[in-house]
Amino acid sequence: MNDCLGSLRNTRPSLVSLVIEDSPRKTPLYDEHVWLGAKMVPFAGWLMPVQYTSIVDEHQAVRNALGIFDISHMGQFIVDGAGAREWLNTMLTNNTNKLDISMGQYSFLLNERGGIIDDLIVYRIGDQKFLLVVNAARTEEDFAWLQNHVPAVEPAVSTAKEIRLTDRSAKFGGVAIQGPRTAELFHALFGIDADLPSRNSIADLPFDGTTVSVARTGYTGEDGIEIFFRATDAVELWSSALEKGKPFGIKPCGLGARDTLRLEMCYPLNGSDLSPKRNPIGAGLGFFVDLTKRNFIGRDALLKTKENGAPEKLVAFRMKEKGPPPRPHYAVFQNGERIGEATSGTLSPSLNYGIGMAYIDAAHVKIGAQIDIEIRGKKFPAIIEKKPLYKK
Repeated sequence: MNDCLGSLRNTRPSLVSLVIEDSPRKTPLYDEHVWLGAKMVPFAGWLMPVQYTSIVDEHQAVRNALGIFDISHMGQFIVDGAGAREWLNTMLTNNTNKLDISMGQYSFLLNERGGIIDDLIVYRIGDQKFLLVVNAARTEEDFAWLQNHVPAVEPAVSTAKEIRLTDRSAKFGGVAIQGPRTAELFHALFGIDADLPSRNSIADLPFDGTTVSVARTGYTGEDGIEIFFRATDAVELWSSALEKGKPFGIKPCGLGARDTLRLEMCYPLNGSDLSPKRNPIGAGLGFFVDLTKRNFIGRDALLKTKENGAPEKLVAFRMKEKGPPPRPHYAVFQNGERIGEATSGTLSPSLNYGIGMAYIDAAHVKIGAQIDIEIRGKKFPAIIEKKPLYKK
């Protein structure tokens, strides 16, 4: 994603990842954001809140209490049918055979060269039924890619390998509630006797006469839940969470805080840190690739990368001194030699110094090594750090 917040660049942590569209769509919560005074910006084809009060205030609310984000722009697919699990294992890098019902896992959708089309979460919500939550900017591309790879099955022969792929994105929405007081708000919303899902699991729960799905997942490094619901229930759930979250210090949060929070944790951003020209091994995310599976798309290319080594690796860094924060596409140097390029960068509200991630030549990857980030024609010293950058 590309930074279009030019006015914010020198005054506060910036969102590095906005994509301008001619006619952006609106989530079911658009009017709520406007009513709350949010600054709305085009992002990945949608009008989304970048901030309500300030990026720093919203960031700190998540780190210390509670924040709520609209994630209705993200895509939601359902895959079911007798052959669903077997087929998904050929499409995704992680192993869906390891998923018990109600569990989720982080995974990648790759092209034949091993490049990352998208990173996503897949939840097993039935014996042969799965929910895929994908990035907003990739929803149409992901669905088309998956649809083009659904094998044809002759009904007269057998339904044992039937696969049904459904894009429910337009009819469903979502919110992410993140922060150390998540459990308190969960029980305020769903009842003191409701069971809070365990980490990376998902459960259907009753809410105000309907049913919503609650997953113990997030993109901030804090405890949190992500709730998925029919678009018609969006305003009721959002409003209820804000009202019942008041005793716990909840704040509505925008894309700006979401970006600074994830970058402190070194969570990758699709379109910046991940792209079809990069693969999970070079990104340091090989843990989410099961190379023992023999037939998923992109496997052969990943095997070659593992055997030969990735020529570039995604590293985290922090600036050594006060100064302008790093941004995507800034050149990285070491001893005067250009060795890579930054993919993400911001001023960390928690750490109070510039941080970022960059792809650099593998030969120069060493924790604690000094590098230089070229900012506006001047080089500023930085240190390669172990991930994550923010530690409690």
